[in-house]
Amino acid sequence: MGFSTVFSRAVYGMRAIEVHVEVHLSAGLPRFAIVGLPETVVKESKDRVRSAILMSHFKFSGRRLTVNLAPADVPKEGGRFDLAIAMGILLASHQLPKTTENRYEFIGELALSGELRPISSCLPIAIAAAASQRALILPQANAEEAALVEGLMIYPAQTLLQVCQHITGQQLLPVYQKPAETVTIRYPDLADVKGQAYAKYALEIAAAGGHSLLMTGTPGSGKSMLATRLPGILPPLQPDQAYETAVVGSMMQKLDPKRWLQRPFRSPHHGASAVALVGGGNPPKPGEISLAHHGILFLDELPEFQRQALEMLREPMESGHIMISRAGHQMMFPANFQLIAAMNPCPCGYLGDKLVECRCNPSQISRYQSKLSGPLLDRIDLHLTVPRLSLTDMTQNQASEHSDAVRSRVILCHRAQLSRQQKLNSRLTAAEVNRYCQLDEKTKAAFLLLLEKLQVSVRVYHKALKVARTVADLQAKTDIELVDLQQALQFRVL
Repeated sequence: MGFSTVFSRAVYGMRAIEVHVEVHLSAGLPRFAIVGLPETVVKESKDRVRSAILMSHFKFSGRRLTVNLAPADVPKEGGRFDLAIAMGILLASHQLPKTTENRYEFIGELALSGELRPISSCLPIAIAAAASQRALILPQANAEEAALVEGLMIYPAQTLLQVCQHITGQQLLPVYQKPAETVTIRYPDLADVKGQAYAKYALEIAAAGGHSLLMTGTPGSGKSMLATRLPGILPPLQPDQAYETAVVGSMMQKLDPKRWLQRPFRSPHHGASAVALVGGGNPPKPGEISLAHHGILFLDELPEFQRQALEMLREPMESGHIMISRAGHQMMFPANFQLIAAMNPCPCGYLGDKLVECRCNPSQISRYQSKLSGPLLDRIDLHLTVPRLSLTDMTQNQASEHSDAVRSRVILCHRAQLSRQQKLNSRLTAAEVNRYCQLDEKTKAAFLLLLEKLQVSVRVYHKALKVARTVADLQAKTDIELVDLQQALQFRVL
């Protein structure tokens, strides 16, 4: 008879839930069973664990062996429980002393040779381990990622044998020391973009208020080049924002610990499915909109995306999160992204161009533009036409403002908004718009007259007020003036 309990973690949504790996050795016919809602990969750990124990020069018991992963109602997936199961077996069979194992949490996938392989979702596990005040023993390849969590004792190991020698005190694992930050985050410079002064101003407004932006223009007009310059004029990520973004990246194994403070910039191909874009699967996983949390989601060739996928963006654009429901699962993932989109005006791309004649007939143009629904377009704050740049403008060596100068103005604008309303202008609710975007009677009357001529929706009315508030903030104005409203309405016409 033998019994042991060691600690590990199961990742469920954005949470890392504590799992008690209970191992029981009893008399009877030899059998190795894993219970506690394990998925196929977890069940397959039996063969990996058996081989790793034997290759590490330990004995594998031929008795009846039962492993319970508690709580039993939480799904267990991945190979992260291999190390904890192996340690539980060695403790239950009295090949290791039961002295200090309760001080640790064990995660890691085992190779047949006993080597430890990296796992996904290491960062949420490390955050939870630090909250439980236990040390974390994990694969060497995951140490740098786990070290992003302050105050966590980390013991990286390369093999199961090294972990066992640490537990017995024969050869202690060194505590991982976080390396000094050496990577300087560099973004593309806005000064690289020739001309396009109006488009640059629209990009600054988008950055200052967190507004979404749709750029329409002929091929080669600089839409993609402008979009890639947006991260360089945004303020640096705050530590709490960086942690939220890093957790999502860790879940999808897309986190570079050296660049965890860099704003995400996701640019999925227009062939991406709805699940790839917003998340899904069973159990649900985050999609591109969550990987772009606190960053930019750039959708080039917007009408070429699946209509269903684009329509699914409408709710997270307003709420800042996405709720994914499946049979037996309902998970919420963060999705506070800034949408920047680009499209051509017609299928051939040259509608309205002064140099190249458009080859599309009216029905083709109508079908192409109708791929984007009115409700989706209503949710995009800024609509901008990016004209073709002349060769003269391209070849002139005119001085252009660098991203650092624009970012300094954007930072001041963010500070003013956070001081006034604790959020950016794009995130204001209808009640908050009425409170923070008030107009005097004369300005309000002129504004309503303009809106009646344009025949816009109530949502566009609120969007225009938010953009006007940002325009005023960039000029350090206390009140919104008519000229600010007129500028905001200029961005509502495609």
